[in-house]
Amino acid sequence: MIAPLSIPSPNPDIATFSVGPFTVHMYALCIIAGIIAATILTSRRLTKRGAEPGIVLDIILWAIPLGIIGARIFHVLTHPGDYFYPGADLLRTLYIWEGGIAIFGSLIGGAVGAYIGCRMTGIRFWTFADALAPGLLLAQAFGRLGNYFNHELYGLPTDLPWGLEIEASNPAFPIGLPAGTLFHPTFLYEIIWNLLGVAVILWIGHRFNPQWGRLFGVYLIWYGAGRTVWETIRIDPSEYLFGIRANVWAAIFAIVVGLAIIVIQSRRHTGAEPSPYVPGRSWAGPKAAVDYYDTDAENLGLRSASADDDADGSDRTASSTPSSEATVATSKTGSRS
Repeated sequence: MIAPLSIPSPNPDIATFSVGPFTVHMYALCIIAGIIAATILTSRRLTKRGAEPGIVLDIILWAIPLGIIGARIFHVLTHPGDYFYPGADLLRTLYIWEGGIAIFGSLIGGAVGAYIGCRMTGIRFWTFADALAPGLLLAQAFGRLGNYFNHELYGLPTDLPWGLEIEASNPAFPIGLPAGTLFHPTFLYEIIWNLLGVAVILWIGHRFNPQWGRLFGVYLIWYGAGRTVWETIRIDPSEYLFGIRANVWAAIFAIVVGLAIIVIQSRRHTGAEPSPYVPGRSWAGPKAAVDYYDTDAENLGLRSASADDDADGSDRTASSTPSSEATVATSKTGSRS
């Protein structure tokens, strides 16, 4: 039954649109928007730490492609029944445009790409990871909005007033449920959780300034904790291990890794990072248009010129004084004769 505050699903016709010969997916646009937002936020945070402006672009050129590859591999491995069966076309494992990427795979692949990019630019990997932490959650929030346009990844049936409306013709609509059944809007839960996480991580960074990857550890714990909850109420097909969804295990693993990063890095590094760059690599910063010493030299030259002018003026004044006295004397002589 449709509730007054229920969330309607978007019209399937707006999930894709054509631009000339190309078909554009709203999900892809949401992913791109998330990447752009995360890049801007990360660039500002990294520059504030003293890195060269725009250097984040050199890193994400490696991180994004490898992140996409990792996301696809993880999805295929956790949904083997969709790709590996008698007579299956194995090339479909490469058809990413048909959908199917996983955030945990993108974290693994993206981390490899970011490490390569950091090695090439001289940026400390953990400095970049800390700068990226809130941007990752921001990008993931955009990605969940894309799931909404795709009518996918919703949760169990619910009687809550904000339940999500799903058309009964949806291939993922559970068999046996009546039309009009509402479902948990897990996409919305994750959007809210991720945006709240952005605020929390930014506050922690401002208040405590954790470095050496510890802020990234907070990200892993935050996202893993939320994903553990939301994953348990999703009804989309997934691979199970010991009766638990594979992504729940991945979320628990993320929490453990996050805790390990915080503990290990806190013991290894008790002080602040000396620089966003590794030893031997640095950025000198923008050079001034006029060198400091050149400016002093010019000032000294101006002072010398002023002194010369003053001296010349004094000489002219001194030389004019006798002439004036002579004129006065001549005038007086003339008046007496």
